[in-house]
Amino acid sequence: MNSSSAFSDIENEDKGLKAMAKTITGKMWFEMGIIAIIVINSLLIGVETYQTHATITLVQNIILYIFSIEIGLRFIASDSIKSFFSSGWNVFDLSLVLIGFIPETMVENASAMMALRVLRVFRVLRLLRTSREMKAIITVLIRSTSAMFYNVVLFIIFIYLFAIIGISLFRLPDPGTISGDELQRYEKLMEIAPHAPANSPDPFGTLGESMFTLFRELTGEDWTDLRYNHITAYELGLIKAPPVVINIFHISWFVLAAFLLLNLVTGAIINNYQTVMDHKGDDKADS
Repeated sequence: MNSSSAFSDIENEDKGLKAMAKTITGKMWFEMGIIAIIVINSLLIGVETYQTHATITLVQNIILYIFSIEIGLRFIASDSIKSFFSSGWNVFDLSLVLIGFIPETMVENASAMMALRVLRVFRVLRLLRTSREMKAIITVLIRSTSAMFYNVVLFIIFIYLFAIIGISLFRLPDPGTISGDELQRYEKLMEIAPHAPANSPDPFGTLGESMFTLFRELTGEDWTDLRYNHITAYELGLIKAPPVVINIFHISWFVLAAFLLLNLVTGAIINNYQTVMDHKGDDKADS
């Protein structure tokens, strides 16, 4: 009888503790306080890139313990262990807190030390969970991953195709293997139409460099300069592709990549955003 009564008392205490934790974590002042601490933590991380101080380290340690208390309260307030770990945000927050407790003195390898510091910087991302709108955006990006994967595959196929075509049309002769008049014409090209930047290799000299060049054109950087440089190279007899072919290549790639492929990604994100917003509207209507 006594053991049964003791077990009942423990169960009641657990229920009371869970109810208290739910009450605290559900309060607006708790959420606003955590947001303020996250903002302070994020600012101090930026300050530490300029200088470190014992006071800053102390405040960061205090913030780490506050985050630990927050995680503990959310764990107690959860319906079960499974429900706690089923939330990606809880796992993310717990991982950052655990990483924060790893002392740098235990890390001897310089690469591991750098990785540890980089992971701690990810505490700034805790700001993403402070707003429902931000959470909705993250949900949209996660749901768009599968659609974007196929878009990325399509993009890789086209960039690979255009890279090979670019090498075939625009690869310049290797200055180490040419001589005489051809070397003089190459040096003249580098004088009046050098690579951008000047210390970069031939934009279409290799497959990897060609793909990077096409990605650079996608961003809109120097793609017209590349076109003019190729026309100059043609006039000097260093490449065989005439200006018409040069124009068709660069314009068609820019239009395809910048207006079609990127818009496919944008369309997938917008479609998933609308779906998420519709689900949220249905949930509000049901509640």
